[in-house]
Amino acid sequence: MTVQLRYAGVWGIVLSVVLSGMAQPLWAESVAKGWIVPVQMPYEMPPKGQDLPAESVPQNTKPLTAEEAQRAEALLPLLEGKQEFWAMGEFVHLGEPAVPVLVKGLTMSAPRIRYNVIETISMLKAVSAVPALVAAAKEPNEVPRVREHALRVAVRLDAAKVVEAIAVMAKDPNSSIRKTAAFEARYVREKTVVPVLVGMVADEERFVALSALHSLWILTRHETDFHDWEASSKQDRQEWGVEWLEWWNGQKDSFEMPDPKRSTRSR
Repeated sequence: MTVQLRYAGVWGIVLSVVLSGMAQPLWAESVAKGWIVPVQMPYEMPPKGQDLPAESVPQNTKPLTAEEAQRAEALLPLLEGKQEFWAMGEFVHLGEPAVPVLVKGLTMSAPRIRYNVIETISMLKAVSAVPALVAAAKEPNEVPRVREHALRVAVRLDAAKVVEAIAVMAKDPNSSIRKTAAFEARYVREKTVVPVLVGMVADEERFVALSALHSLWILTRHETDFHDWEASSKQDRQEWGVEWLEWWNGQKDSFEMPDPKRSTRSR
């Protein structure tokens, strides 16, 4: 143990100890008996740094050269692992012209790569990738989290093109997939999504049915009779689903989507 003493006049004694295994108990005992008086040294603020202008590299908008396309192909395997965020940033820099190469990652074997492809498409706001996202969302052999993320991003890029994916996912055996379809449908202001949601009101899983119901209320503003959906059984939901179906059959020819209510909450 190395001990250094420095006298500080009326401020007392400052003890600097380079601790090793046995030093800490000795320090505590010395303070308790008054042998050592800890003194707080004046604190000096670090110097203020200069405000530097933020620099950003503009996103590419020109078609990829042969060399850039080859580089983009080489980036795909790097979307999984320690360099994945760097690889995503490189795709963002290459811009939407890199989307045809990027979507090839949706067929690669690693789920992490496929998920990060979708995330990169979201960062690019690449509307041109929506058909590929819809196909990924509909793919029954895809892992749920990839399908769900594909639908979420597709809805935010071009909601009008996702009704088919929602209809497929609404009938999936996985209740998590069905719930995602029911929830995301509330952002799809297309008349054709309403009968899909009506069919989900009688879902065997209560949380799926409730998501569909809330989406219907948001999209149609239709007020139904009061029912205790939270405590409902499957039979209850089937009966109440008939009410929705009867309403829709009477309205579908003349129904028009009401104007969306403004919300301060972001999606």
